[in-house]
Amino acid sequence: MTANSTINGTKRKKVVKISLITSFLFIGFIGYGVYWAFFDMNRLPTGKYLTEETSPDGTYTLKAYVSSPSLSDDAVRGELVFNKRNGKTKNIYWNYRESTAKIEWLDNKTVVINGHTLDVPNGKFDFRKQ
Repeated sequence: MTANSTINGTKRKKVVKISLITSFLFIGFIGYGVYWAFFDMNRLPTGKYLTEETSPDGTYTLKAYVSSPSLSDDAVRGELVFNKRNGKTKNIYWNYRESTAKIEWLDNKTVVINGHTLDVPNGKFDFRKQ
């Protein structure tokens, strides 16, 4: 085995490693782009205000909005407001083919929106992921 063939083998391994890393990064960016464009709840349309209900202890307020895209059915978006964190908000509910929202707090951490029970602040309902 010559020194030249060893150098070529090392170069080949580096090229393969760089190609694999680049491919994985590219696939990762594409995957994140698809998620961001189609499934990220933070990119939901704002919609028209429907109603709101505050949790029994006043920690959270759930606001409901209806979005009426021109080419499809209505959808309801539920936005959780953190009353004790300067009004920070988080989308926790998104359901297609709804135009009204019935909100009921069962306790300080459990809310029912149109029949879907969610534990707040981490619970979410998104019809696209059902």
